[in-house]
Amino acid sequence: MNLYYSQEMEAKLAHDFIHVHGPIIVGAGPSGLAVAACLKAEGVPSLVIERSHCIASLWQLKSYDRLRLHLPKSFCQLPLMPFPTEFPTYPTKEQFVGYLEDYAAAFGVRSVFGEAVMKAEFDEGLGLWRVKTVKEGSGWAREYVSRWLVVATGENADEVIPAIGGLSDFEGIVVHTSGYRSGEVFRGKKVVVVGCGNSGMEVCLDLCNYDAMPTIIVRDAVHILPREMLGRSTFGLCMWLLKWLPVQMVDRLLLFVTWLMFGDTTRFGLRRPKLGPLELKAISGKTPVLDVGTLDKIKSGDIKVYPGVKRFTSKGAEFVDGRSEDFDAVILATGYRSNVPSWLKDSEFFSEADGLPKRPFPNGWKGERGLYAVGFTKRGLLGASIDATKVAQDIAQCWNSEAKQKFCAS
Repeated sequence: MNLYYSQEMEAKLAHDFIHVHGPIIVGAGPSGLAVAACLKAEGVPSLVIERSHCIASLWQLKSYDRLRLHLPKSFCQLPLMPFPTEFPTYPTKEQFVGYLEDYAAAFGVRSVFGEAVMKAEFDEGLGLWRVKTVKEGSGWAREYVSRWLVVATGENADEVIPAIGGLSDFEGIVVHTSGYRSGEVFRGKKVVVVGCGNSGMEVCLDLCNYDAMPTIIVRDAVHILPREMLGRSTFGLCMWLLKWLPVQMVDRLLLFVTWLMFGDTTRFGLRRPKLGPLELKAISGKTPVLDVGTLDKIKSGDIKVYPGVKRFTSKGAEFVDGRSEDFDAVILATGYRSNVPSWLKDSEFFSEADGLPKRPFPNGWKGERGLYAVGFTKRGLLGASIDATKVAQDIAQCWNSEAKQKFCAS
């Protein structure tokens, strides 16, 4: 595949398309920024296309106020630029967004905002990726073309709204966590939180801090671990132990220390899965909850725990164990999903079912014909950084090789 075009093709591209010299990157979250920065370091230009009007829109527009990085900053920094030394171990949302803005500025990331990708497909005739976008609220469309397409919209592009019977009949407030900022508006209200991941648990704690009366729905077994143990971050300790011990042994150690610190969580309605937390994460991608104080509120009774919802009523909910209760609001902490199948016309690389690369980490970053993926590892910012580095190096190798061929031919 030649990096340079004939005069005839150049004329066609100039007339019909916006030609991007270098890769098109879809998504200006941490994954997209990391790829752009790594490419810049390799001497390769790129263009980032983002549907929102800012970078890191999930963090800036769809996260609650008390959010912090759940893992220590050393495991969350993007390639080529560490966090400022004065930042705490677990930076706040504002600090992380500030870091990303400084990161984009430091590497001169070129971005187009407010354009949603409607369709991306490989044109066999041109030998290029064609990316069609629409300007938000205007219907005005553009089409970009490039040799390379990097999908960096990630695992958390669109909210998951579960189909729960009766939810449309509920007369109180219903909001996804993407629309939740703080518990201030729920002060004195009875709130049921559907979902018991890190967000659901932390929202319940936030509600308690604002004198609301939260109930959390724990339908499935869940691993709750202390954020720190034995004087170190739990995640950091795991990474160190895995250098020396098999995952099952590390899991046993984690669960033993957790039992010493938390006791038996089953008596509070929090059953543990049969597989250990690390093994379960590796197999299913399900992340354990790192406790930041919610468990104490559950033990004290400030947060109630109920099993799955059977159905909602106009005033509350009926649960699978036969109990029922009235509520003023429902918060859906039901997570997000990839939206890639809705716009990428390539079923070989990405799964139509979940919108993730078909090949798991560490082999899910490269497809065919110049197609790449970053931010789909189920390993957070660390996994995204690993893939961003690989993608940039691979594209740079092609870019430099063809540039050298052009130079030798001139």
